Amino acid sequence: MSEGLLGGIEAGGTKFVLTVGESPTRVRATHTIPTREPSQTLAEARGWFEEQGRLSAIGIASFGPVELAPASPKWGHILKTPKPHWSDCDLAGYFQQAFSVPVGFETDVNGAALSEYHLGAGKGASSLTYVTVGTGIGGGTVIDGRLVHGAGHPELGHIYPRRVPGDDAFPGFCPFHGDCLEGLACGPAIHARWGTTLSDLPGDHEAHELVAGYLAQMCHSIYASMATEIIVLGGGVIKTPGLLKRVAELAEKLGAGYFPSRQNHKILPPALGDKAGLTGTLLLAEEALRGEQG
Repeated sequence: MSEGLLGGIEAGGTKFVLTVGESPTRVRATHTIPTREPSQTLAEARGWFEEQGRLSAIGIASFGPVELAPASPKWGHILKTPKPHWSDCDLAGYFQQAFSVPVGFETDVNGAALSEYHLGAGKGASSLTYVTVGTGIGGGTVIDGRLVHGAGHPELGHIYPRRVPGDDAFPGFCPFHGDCLEGLACGPAIHARWGTTLSDLPGDHEAHELVAGYLAQMCHSIYASMATEIIVLGGGVIKTPGLLKRVAELAEKLGAGYFPSRQNHKILPPALGDKAGLTGTLLLAEEALRGEQG
């Protein structure tokens, strides 16, 4: 493998977190910059990387939606996004041209899924789904070491859960689908409905059971559709005390003892904590470098 450093970019709507290291587990430096307009943000990121030494590859885990199809002329682009000025930004191409190195490109949640599978909660398992529940809800799945892709990247936040009987007054928060999972259980949906965060609501407030129930339906659907062994739940909403345990208990009830090998099903917090996404960027860089070297 080349002696150059691996570079990583966790590209978020509010901040870009940059890192370099000899490997995904040997990080040399990390730096955070605010997400401004693309020209300013990318130039600032490029300047920081240039100060760190020679790079051999870069991995990018980005907010989306993004184009992941390698054959597409839009590969590496951020697609139509509500983030002002970022639609059609050629994120991967910018760094590919700036440093003339291979670039790995994925969604932010896929990057976190990859790191939790290889180095975190999924070590030793054959499959893992990582779901972040925060400003939005997104998920990525790794099976036998490979991320699941299709016509696009998965959008777990936009499945439709079954509404709890009597819980039909709130229309949902999603501007596209109303009461999809994200429209019912993401942070802004909770705030729009109850005026505060889930953590700030009393433990006996109905919101805790409702949000847990909708997230449990998602976990049940993941088990039923992909037979994933490990589901990792991360993001700000999941940090609500007792929520993850409640989701796991409700998901088990929904399964009703039916699923084969259900004893292998686990719902866990991220073992890598807030570093899951950034670690994933270095894994993506490492994969891109291996692909370049054949």
